[in-house]
Amino acid sequence: MTSLDKPTTEETAADTSADDARAVTEAALFEAFGGVRGMVETVLPGLLFVSIYTVNKNLHMSALAALGVALVMVVVRLARRDTVKHAFSGVFGVGFGVVFAMMTGNAKDFYLPGMLYTLGLALAYIVTAMAGVPLIGLMLGPVFKENLSWRTRNPGRKKAYTKASWAWGLILLAKCAILFPLYWWADTTQLGWVLVALKIPPFLLAVYLTWVFLAKAPPPIDVFAEMEAEERAEEERKAAAAGEGEGAQAGRHRRP
Repeated sequence: MTSLDKPTTEETAADTSADDARAVTEAALFEAFGGVRGMVETVLPGLLFVSIYTVNKNLHMSALAALGVALVMVVVRLARRDTVKHAFSGVFGVGFGVVFAMMTGNAKDFYLPGMLYTLGLALAYIVTAMAGVPLIGLMLGPVFKENLSWRTRNPGRKKAYTKASWAWGLILLAKCAILFPLYWWADTTQLGWVLVALKIPPFLLAVYLTWVFLAKAPPPIDVFAEMEAEERAEEERKAAAAGEGEGAQAGRHRRP
């Protein structure tokens, strides 16, 4: 390799910076969407429900088993002092499903609240993207410590968040286009197994596309660091002003 072929210091620094940005993006997405454990907590209650119902067609046993395992996952997280938002969302989703199914006596209604939530979330992603305040940006801004700075100060990230929100919205709409016809035409076990099968792949696709868009976007503006720097600068100005005041007062005392 000649000297011309060797990477310059600037190129190496740029590569390192890009790698760091991708690593930060991966970590933030992993935190925001719950990682592997979050996916397990999302899938397990529905999987348990459809498994039990497939065997014995007992709505009450299936529903209570699903709710019980969701509660156990919350208790485990609380005992380990982990973040419980994903487990709690699972409990609420399962709880609504149990209530619906018990009220109507139709086992398929166990899945209806989650399906309606998915449809509403898909529309929210699309509407907010069209309005210029993409939902993904609202969700991930605090995770990246940029809050809403991307809206006015970082157009490259706003564009990436808009693309990601469109991706999430369209992927979830495609999922709904499969599930809602099955809700009307298929039986409970068919709907349940298809729903379980569609839990993870669309989610992983949406997360991957979000990572692709954000990895190519400009780095986030750390507004928390900016606020801390402003506070330190203000304290230094106050300290300097106080020192000048004390010096002037001491000078007056030294005059004859």
